[in-house]
Amino acid sequence: LTAKENVELATQISKNALDVDKTLELVGLAHRKGNFPSQLSGGEQQRVAIARAIAKNPKLLLCDEPTGALDYKTGKQILKTLQDTCKNTGTTVIVITHNSALAPIADRVIKLKDAKVRSIEVNENPVLVESIEW
Repeated sequence: LTAKENVELATQISKNALDVDKTLELVGLAHRKGNFPSQLSGGEQQRVAIARAIAKNPKLLLCDEPTGALDYKTGKQILKTLQDTCKNTGTTVIVITHNSALAPIADRVIKLKDAKVRSIEVNENPVLVESIEW
């Protein structure tokens, strides 16, 4: 399947799916929508997976290391997309990461150690993705 077909397939199970082309544009892949996985880099494949998840317009979006295969600039773009998705659609976005520098953008930070919750912090004033560095 092409990148676009991959995202389209996922939207078929959703009642309120988002526009596939717009979603691919959100993750910076509008120009690659006709490409097959073998023609995409690992980071581009990761962004197709993120687009596929966002396009379903879920109530809950679990993102395990969503920037793991991405360069710094693209990683920030994806985090901004996730933050905007949360604000604009009401989707609860849970980001699982080892990168503690991302904590200031979260409404709530749950820290785990040895598979146990060690702390839960509520962030009354989350910052914009553009203001963090790592």
